Amino acid sequence: MATPPLIDRRRLLLGLAPAAAAVLTGVTSCTRDTRNPSAHSPTFFSAAEWAFVNAAVARLIPAEGAGPGGIDAGVPEFIDRQMELPYGHGAYFYLKGPFLNDVPATLGYQLRYTPREIYRMGILAANAAVQKTHGKQFADLSATDQDLFAQMMERNEVQFSPVPAPVFFAQLLANTKEGYFADPLYGGNRGMTAWKWIGFPGARADFTDWLDQAGRAYPYGPVAISGARS
Repeated sequence: MATPPLIDRRRLLLGLAPAAAAVLTGVTSCTRDTRNPSAHSPTFFSAAEWAFVNAAVARLIPAEGAGPGGIDAGVPEFIDRQMELPYGHGAYFYLKGPFLNDVPATLGYQLRYTPREIYRMGILAANAAVQKTHGKQFADLSATDQDLFAQMMERNEVQFSPVPAPVFFAQLLANTKEGYFADPLYGGNRGMTAWKWIGFPGARADFTDWLDQAGRAYPYGPVAISGARS
């Protein structure tokens, strides 16, 4: 039996934006982004880490199919910029003990590491594991092998230390989704491309007239915090 895809992209994105279901008809398909990784020059990630982040984002939200891909939407830039902000330094995390490695997901995050540390140690462990089994870095794997390895991280089928593989995967996935739909002010959702795809009005001051018009696509396009329009 063929291995099911790690993430059903349509289900992933629509799960975050239920209103999108009404505006998917007629969405143009995208071809896979074959350009180099994001042109953004990272301030936190090293070259090897940056290659990993770009490769991972390209598989979590690929450019194949309906809607923009994560690379085109600027998601890697969003993640890099977040690492230099209070969020990346753990300002919004409770980082006092006790720390527990094996607890139900319902109890939330229980480790001592900031997002910066999770990425730094997680990418190092991921590349080491891939190097051991494939003789290359994660970014150099085929798309199929990248998907399979990401699936192994998610399922805790590969052992990382000190950050567990599922913790690293969850951090990466959460930040990828955030960067895809965040206001362009933060580096992702470049050109409001994700908002345009799902028909989200963005930071418009008033769109209450459309709240009760289920099934109708919002016709005016999004507005960013900066005031930029589609």
